[in-house]
Amino acid sequence: MGSRAEQGDNARQSAARLDAEGVGNVALTWVDNAGITRVKTIPPRRLADAVVRGVGMSPVFDVFTSDDAITASDHLGGPDGDLRLIPDLDRLTTLAAQPGWAWAPVDRYDLLGQPHSACQRLFARRMAERATAAGLDLRMGFETEWVVTRAPQGPADAAPLDYPCTGPAYGMARVVQLSDYLRDVTEALTVQGVEVLQLHPEYAPGQFEVSTAPADPVRAADDVVLVRETIRAVSTRHGLRATFAPSVVAGEVGNGCHLHLSLHREGASLHRADGAEWSLAPDAVAFLAGILDALPALLAIGCPSPASYLRLLPSHWAGVYQCWGVENREAALRLVVGAPDDPDGGHAEVKTFDAAANPYLAVGTVIAAGLHGIDTAAHLPAPQIGDPGVLGVRERARRGIVRLPATLTEAADRFEKSAPLREALGEVLHGAVLAVRRAEEAHYADCEPEEIVTATRWRW
Repeated sequence: MGSRAEQGDNARQSAARLDAEGVGNVALTWVDNAGITRVKTIPPRRLADAVVRGVGMSPVFDVFTSDDAITASDHLGGPDGDLRLIPDLDRLTTLAAQPGWAWAPVDRYDLLGQPHSACQRLFARRMAERATAAGLDLRMGFETEWVVTRAPQGPADAAPLDYPCTGPAYGMARVVQLSDYLRDVTEALTVQGVEVLQLHPEYAPGQFEVSTAPADPVRAADDVVLVRETIRAVSTRHGLRATFAPSVVAGEVGNGCHLHLSLHREGASLHRADGAEWSLAPDAVAFLAGILDALPALLAIGCPSPASYLRLLPSHWAGVYQCWGVENREAALRLVVGAPDDPDGGHAEVKTFDAAANPYLAVGTVIAAGLHGIDTAAHLPAPQIGDPGVLGVRERARRGIVRLPATLTEAADRFEKSAPLREALGEVLHGAVLAVRRAEEAHYADCEPEEIVTATRWRW
C-alpha cells in the first residue's frame, strides 16, 4: 500500500480528480455481520486525512443486527472504544447513478494502527493470501438477484408490492417494459469499471439477475457491494425500489446471491485436468470437498437471516441438500463444466447463499473451508444426478445426502462447532458473527413467515 506519506499524496491527487469531476461527497462503506452496508461520508478534501488517520467509528457495529438492535459478544458490545476507517484508494469510484458522489470500501484498524480483529474485509484478504501461499490463484464472482417494485406511496413496510413489469419468468416482455431501467443499470456498472457478463429477468415477479466478471476474492466482494448500491441508486432515479432480501413474498421464490469460484495454479485451470475424473485436479477435488463438508456451518455465513430459510425450499433450485452435481442446479454445490474449447473454462457455484450475507465473510469462509479440504485430503462423494428432493428418505440416506440446516438456529449451531471456521475467523470475529446470529434467531423466534418477510423485506 505504500507509506502513509505516499498514501496521503495519492489521496490528494484523487481528491483533485474528484473535485474536477464535480464530486462533493465520498461514501466510505463497510458491511456488518448482519449483511447491512453501513457508511460514513466525507468531502473529497478529507481523503488525505482519512487514508493517514482514518475516520472514526464505534466497534459496536460488529454486533448490530439487521433491525439495528445491538447485541454483544464476549469481546464486543457497549459504548466504549473507537476504530479508524481507512479507505482503499485503489477502489475509489465515481458513482454513475449518484451525481456528485464517489465510493470507496474501507478496512478497519484500531487507534494504534493495528488491524481490527473483526474487520471482515481484512479477514477476506487474509484468506486470499493463504490461498496464494498455497499456490492457488482464486477467481470469484457473484450472481446478484433482486426484485424491483414501484416506490410505495405510503409506509414502505405496509404498502402492497406494485411491480413495474409483467410477463413470464425469464420473458422478453419484462425487458421491453423496463428497457430504459435495465440499460441504465448496465451502463452505470460499466462506467464504474464493473464488467457485466449478463442480465436477465428471473423467476419471481419483478425479479432480475446480473452476473459480473470474476476477480480476486476481495475485489469480487467489493464488486457485489458496488453492484447492489448501484442498482439501488438507478432504481431510485427511475421511481422504483429494489430489494435484495432473501424472501420478498412468503412462499414465493426468493433472491439468491450465488458465489462462483475457479481455481488456477501457475496460469493453468485446475478444472481442466486431462484424464482426471470430472476434469478436476486433485487439489480442486479436495478444495471443493472441503466446501461441501463445511456447508452446514457456512450457511450461518451465507444465509444469515431467518428470512434466508424461507427461501431454502426443496425443488426450488436453492440447493438445500448437502450434495454436489455436475451442471445440477438443484445441488448445493454445482460444478460448471464450461465450453470444451475454453482452456480457462469450468468453475464451481455455491447455490445456497443470498444477499443478506456479508460478501467478505462469504468469500473468506469459503476459502478457509476449501483450504481445510486440501489440508485434510478431503474427497468428493459421487455426484448427484437429478433433484434429491424427489428421492425418498431412505434413498437419500443410502446415498449419504442430508438436508442442510432448515433454520438459522441449526446453522448457527453448526457454525459454533466448526473448528476450521473458528480458527480462520479468530475468536473476536467468530464470536461477533455468532452473537448476531443468536440475536436474530431470538428476535424472530415467535414470528410467522409473513411477519419475518414484512420486517426484513427492505433491510437489504
